Amino acid sequence: MSRNSTYQFVSTDTAALVSQLIASYEQMTGVTVRPASPERLFITWVASVIVQERALNNYTGNQNIPSRATGADLDALGELFYSQVRPQAQPAITTMRFYISEPQPNAILVPFGTRVTDKEGTLVWETIADAFIPIGETYVDGIVQCQEPGVIGNGYTPGQIDVLVDVFPYYERCENLTESENGADAATDDEYYELMRASMDAFSTAGPEGAYAYYARQVSTRIADVVLTTPNPGQVTIYVLMDDGTIAGEEIKNAVYEACNDRFVRPLTDYVVVDDAEVVSYDIEFTYYISRSQTASAADIEAAVNAAVDKYIVWQSAKLGRDINPSRLIGLLMETGIKRVDLVSPVFTPIRDGEDNSVPQVASVGSITIVNGGYEDD
Repeated sequence: MSRNSTYQFVSTDTAALVSQLIASYEQMTGVTVRPASPERLFITWVASVIVQERALNNYTGNQNIPSRATGADLDALGELFYSQVRPQAQPAITTMRFYISEPQPNAILVPFGTRVTDKEGTLVWETIADAFIPIGETYVDGIVQCQEPGVIGNGYTPGQIDVLVDVFPYYERCENLTESENGADAATDDEYYELMRASMDAFSTAGPEGAYAYYARQVSTRIADVVLTTPNPGQVTIYVLMDDGTIAGEEIKNAVYEACNDRFVRPLTDYVVVDDAEVVSYDIEFTYYISRSQTASAADIEAAVNAAVDKYIVWQSAKLGRDINPSRLIGLLMETGIKRVDLVSPVFTPIRDGEDNSVPQVASVGSITIVNGGYEDD
């Protein structure tokens, strides 16, 4: 059931209510209520007040149902679930390497809160813990997090963050070693509701699939799908897909590992591994034709076709193990108003979902070739 739907506890049909009130009034008084009579105007006003109260009753009732509640009301209902708090926005992180000019006879401290940024100073990052450059060494690695939470800090490539704000003794240079990721916005109502439902599996400490998936998803609201396999006795392998259809990067995988390998989560006999799913590439190539009787302009049709392709690409890579399905693409294209489509690729391709404990796969688009074949008679 869609979260956008509402359940109607009491009727808000104004016409039916007015008819009911008029019938009751005429029965009690013996007076016929005419369309323009004062009695009719008064009854109509009373009915409008009653309908407004009924609408408020319906709204209140729906806000007490988790699948329909929104905002603070949904947060309040979190007490009924294992996941009681809505995931808030979290900052992006990356692994930073700090260099000194030469080895020293004593450990050099890179203090907690040491700030770094990129050459343009777009965002500021800071270390989350003290780090020491060991005696005789010239660098140390540490995690830095963006001071501004959310997805804005994601996507800084290795070496892009290389300016130190807070200088420490013997400092020479610094650089990020991994692409920044793990930044996420606060969970939407839909995301929090789905997390609530998934959290019910977390009450068990016996290592069920749903519990591991729940703890993995808690790491970031950008995680779109989680698949678990047991390729060997006692081994739990976790595969994570992001909401942009890509495989999780190192920072996300490390965070998922820490969450699922916690001794209060992982059964003592389990061995947890976070690994990459296998990417299966596919191309999109087709020619579409427009009916001469089509009233929409060719430019509008072209824009709609491109939008349909984008929608298909998102759908195809939104889930691990989703078969490459050209019928879905054809269906989306036909909704744009074209007459027909001559599809060359993709072709139907089964994708492993990991159910047999094999490595799951995810589809990823390669080249895209769209040709406008022009007009055709009906």
